[in-house]
Amino acid sequence: MGRRSLPKVDKQVDLTHNFRTSEELPDAWSAQELFLRKAPLEIEVGTGKGLFLQRASEVFPDHDFLGIEVARKYARFAASRLAKKERRNAVVISGDALKLFAEWIPPQAAVAVHVYFPDPWWKKRHHKRRVMNEAFLRNVERVLRSGGRLHFWTDVEEYYRPSLELIHEATKLDGPHPVDEEAADHTLDYRTHFERRTRLAGLPVYRCEFIKP
Repeated sequence: MGRRSLPKVDKQVDLTHNFRTSEELPDAWSAQELFLRKAPLEIEVGTGKGLFLQRASEVFPDHDFLGIEVARKYARFAASRLAKKERRNAVVISGDALKLFAEWIPPQAAVAVHVYFPDPWWKKRHHKRRVMNEAFLRNVERVLRSGGRLHFWTDVEEYYRPSLELIHEATKLDGPHPVDEEAADHTLDYRTHFERRTRLAGLPVYRCEFIKP
């Protein structure tokens, strides 16, 4: 299922706190500079329209949430949703998550990394573009604190199974641990827009989490 068109971002919404481009980031990581405080950090790779960040930043106000989205228009849209809600504990970066994990985010910075419904890059010759690759997974392991969790969900079984094998081969993360499907009584109860569309279509979602020993 592809992405649908986005509404335009209201130019009156101040994105100063909630939106950054990778070019605007400081050379060295600074949670204080991004969030104006130090708190447990969770990182989402592939923010999309920002439903997860919007919901999680409300439910867990004592955590900070960093979303990374390669498509700038989606990053700006997600940031605008946060800005309208005045969520000071969530920031969206428009940039390449693989590069940011490899070069910018320091060791043991996060208590959780979330990867929900990444692009499956169906054609075999494009598999090298998948976010769940060996280098990224090793950086996830490096960035997580002890006890930190990698959350991985997809609606593509052909992507899910090989990714589990790769996590075992590339890291020492413990898992996969099963994740139960939660009932959704409201549109915001879904973790992402892709989860909502998939479940409403009656299709399966493959979920798991891994824990850093």
